[in-house]
Amino acid sequence: MNGSSICGSGTPSLTVRPIARGDAGAVAELSGQLGYEVSVEAVDAHIAELSSCPERQIAFVACLKTEAGAKIAGWIEAAILRELQSPPCCFISGLVVREERRGLGIGKRLCAEVERWSREQGVAVLRVTSRMSREGAHRFYLREGFRQIKIWAVFEKMLSPQGGAPGGQEGI
Repeated sequence: MNGSSICGSGTPSLTVRPIARGDAGAVAELSGQLGYEVSVEAVDAHIAELSSCPERQIAFVACLKTEAGAKIAGWIEAAILRELQSPPCCFISGLVVREERRGLGIGKRLCAEVERWSREQGVAVLRVTSRMSREGAHRFYLREGFRQIKIWAVFEKMLSPQGGAPGGQEGI
């Protein structure tokens, strides 16, 4: 995880490192660029939880160091999924690169760190999902050696705390 120049001499230096609690503000901001509004407090709590299971889940940030200082330019999160019906895989649950820094190899570098971590965990399959509308992301993953294997419909059910009906209403 050594820093490296992404565009040649005289350009910003890129370093990829494990996420830290102080990164919550930048991570929340970047999540918003993908349409996922999340509070800094919620991100901070999640980062704190990550340290309890480093063999199952990891997150990295890409930092660009310029003359003006260092700034987080992207992040990636991944987890090992172990399911009864298939071999384990490493699932990338989130990847975002700051809009004005896309196309510089930052996403590629973040994926490479997850690939390295996945191999260290003994997992040989890397998987990611992407919304159908994110065609640029699809092209990126295909360039990085991923292949499309499924088209899914995603279903979600909101559960209320304490097992009651959502919104505090009891079921009939």
